Amino acid sequence: MKKFLTALICVLLSLTTVFAFTACRDTGGKSQTDQSGGQLTPETPDGTEPVAPGGYGSVLVVYFSATGNTEAVANYIAESTNGTLFELVPVNEYTDADLNYSNHNSRVYQEYENEELRDVELVSTAIENWDEYDTVFIGYPIWWGIAAWPVNDFIEDNDFTGKTVIPFCTSSSSGLGQSGTLLEELAGTGNWLQGHRFRSSASESDVSSWLEELGVI
Repeated sequence: MKKFLTALICVLLSLTTVFAFTACRDTGGKSQTDQSGGQLTPETPDGTEPVAPGGYGSVLVVYFSATGNTEAVANYIAESTNGTLFELVPVNEYTDADLNYSNHNSRVYQEYENEELRDVELVSTAIENWDEYDTVFIGYPIWWGIAAWPVNDFIEDNDFTGKTVIPFCTSSSSGLGQSGTLLEELAGTGNWLQGHRFRSSASESDVSSWLEELGVI
């Protein structure tokens, strides 16, 4: 009887060790809890923390708007995210005549034809407390299939290292195209996400739906 009890105890101790080892291994790939009971964020394969809903941090919304359509979308984004707005204003602002795309003598058409004319000086490209922003939305109208060039100086003048950058555009017919990719190449820094194109008369619900898909709100 004594030998039987001794053997039974050994078996029970072995099973306890196996269960404990299995429980430790089962935490791989799942959220773990620290000693204080707080939830730890799971890590991606490369060891970095993934962007989770609500994890976009402090938001800045930068935009250039020629006719007010991009400005409307920028305002919706800022309101929904509690973000800070920053408008890119050319020193020599565009008039209605300048924006007459069908007139080959207009300013915007001449700039389209001659890349050297696309270096549009802005009133300011410097953002107060730039380092404090985690996410930067950049908005612009689409001109001839690319981002309206007045945004270029802002992109070139700032370092987006460590920031999530999300482009958005407005257009009556053209899509986003390569506009976001070209701006990313121009910047050379930052974690750029896929952008989004809005119709010229985009509504607040259109913008909210997109932000929800991104997990920003």
